[in-house]
Amino acid sequence: MTLFFKKYKEVISSSVLLAVGLIAEFVLALSGYIYLPLYILSYLVVGGPVWVKAFKSIAKGTIFSEFLLMGIATVGAFAIGEYAEGVAVMLFYMIGEHVQHGAVHRAKHSIRELINQQPDIATVERSGSTEEVHPSEVAMKEIIQVKPGEKVPLDGLLLTDKASFNTAALTGESKPMSRESGEEVWAGSINQDTPVRIRVTSDFQDTKLSSILEMVQEASQRKAPTQRFIARFAAVYTPIVVWLAVALTFMPYLLVENYIFQDWFYRALIFLVVSCPCGLVISIPLGYFGGIGAASQNGILLKGSDFLDQLRKMDTLFVDKTGTLTKGNFEVQDINSLNGFSKDELLTLAASLEQQSTHPVAKAILSATNGQILKTVHDQQEVSGKGVKGIVDQQEIVVGNRGFLLQHGIQLDENSFAEPHTFIHVAVDRTHAGTISIADQIKPDSKQAVAKLKEQGIGQIAMLSGDNQRVVDYIASELGLDEAYGDLLPDEKYRRVERALASSGTVGFVGDGINDAPVITLADVGLAMGGIGSDATIETADVVIQTDQPSKIPLAVDIAHFTHRIVWQNIVIALGIKVGIMALAVMGYASMWAAIFADVGVALIAIGNAVRVQHRFSDSTFSEMMTSTEIESSTDDQEAQPCCDSCSV
Repeated sequence: MTLFFKKYKEVISSSVLLAVGLIAEFVLALSGYIYLPLYILSYLVVGGPVWVKAFKSIAKGTIFSEFLLMGIATVGAFAIGEYAEGVAVMLFYMIGEHVQHGAVHRAKHSIRELINQQPDIATVERSGSTEEVHPSEVAMKEIIQVKPGEKVPLDGLLLTDKASFNTAALTGESKPMSRESGEEVWAGSINQDTPVRIRVTSDFQDTKLSSILEMVQEASQRKAPTQRFIARFAAVYTPIVVWLAVALTFMPYLLVENYIFQDWFYRALIFLVVSCPCGLVISIPLGYFGGIGAASQNGILLKGSDFLDQLRKMDTLFVDKTGTLTKGNFEVQDINSLNGFSKDELLTLAASLEQQSTHPVAKAILSATNGQILKTVHDQQEVSGKGVKGIVDQQEIVVGNRGFLLQHGIQLDENSFAEPHTFIHVAVDRTHAGTISIADQIKPDSKQAVAKLKEQGIGQIAMLSGDNQRVVDYIASELGLDEAYGDLLPDEKYRRVERALASSGTVGFVGDGINDAPVITLADVGLAMGGIGSDATIETADVVIQTDQPSKIPLAVDIAHFTHRIVWQNIVIALGIKVGIMALAVMGYASMWAAIFADVGVALIAIGNAVRVQHRFSDSTFSEMMTSTEIESSTDDQEAQPCCDSCSV
């Protein structure tokens, strides 16, 4: 209660004094010597800070500010004897300021939540014992320990066999992420169930969490074209309405017969109050804050609100294949055994020869054995990129591609697989024992993502890949892509996107590898898969998909479209109501109370509408996590920074 009164002391004090003044004037019918000092005190409590800001703005060169408009209008109301209305205008203006500040505070809350995810203690192993230090004091390759329920302080590789981590604050996914020994663990993740040891792989300032914080904070400062227009509009609009109010006061003297200064001055005061652009100016960036916040809650990092507009206008999208639409890791799809050999024998022989290889195909074969005991190989010889041969149980084993086996004089039985996979043939003593089919896996949500993007109006979705054309065509047909280009070098990808930029509307590109970085930079809107993407790709991208899920791309487009609708609804609502009441004020049909609604009421409507962006796309888990932070951050007494020269929020 004390905290509440401290935060809203001006509003509470002014409201009490105004209420007492109204009772003294209209209920008790006391003398003006009694109620007028009450009105003046009530006005000074809320109006004093506004006048101070008005003089500060004038000192900085901004004469026609929001503060001066309110000051002139309310002092004018006192001058013509409308004391209660003069106080009410300033009081409700102050209430509107508090509501606007609270709305911006909540809209930026996702950034603050990420900051709170950054741990400030790390338990590091040193000299046979552990010590607690700040994460910035831990060097790379040192080993840290994280207990269940604690946040991981630094990026690293898991040394413990298995563990589960809550990464909701980083990826927007409430489902815990399982990790095995040797796999990467991110700073900011919460250890779920067992004590773990992690070998640090990045400095404190270079963790994924630190990168996310930097990107989201920069995004909140980067304005969209609509925001820039509204800020410029307010700067021109405010002095115009001041001079219109002056004209409304004195011009009728030349145009009407029964000119009464007090009547026209009162209309001009109403005109000034209505014209305050604060509700319009604050509701626009608030809509974009909501869009950026909603995206970050869902594991989508936007490096600027202008990229929300670019996503909305995107009509051509180029996509990389490996790591973007596919998982980027090969798996055994089928084993076709021949000449009396079983599938298990075939797999064991191939894995035995490949067990020392680091090639992705070899890793896929070894993974398929599920840890079974392999055979000893003698006289092993490997030809990089082609195959390997050796002696197993006094038999000559040859494992490799078609050309490698033919080179060794082995006649192959032709095998027909419908899918365009990579084929690894196995021969025993010059006899073809069978063929192992290996392929990359399409991500589960890739097809859904492509279908949704087409529904959203993306007219052209094309794949650009370095993989062979047969594989690329197959993946494209499975996913329903419009075009697919294979066998491309990085510079060829670049040229295709460059041609599209010259002939199409807004062009997007999504990829993950370092070879995609130039194309991502070139596109109107570059998207990167942040989980497995290279640092260079993430650095150059405009939008980063933290979870590596293609389905997040249409979600980002959805957020962009909804944010755009909210922003323009606010513009139409604010301008429509203000212009309407201005017209009524000129004709003498509007009171000061209508002016209060046109200023504060419109601001509240626009703010409430803007907050819908974050609520529509909010994640329940993320919202629960924010609750405790919101309570803690309510004690923040920092003064709000103006969103423009004519606004106090």
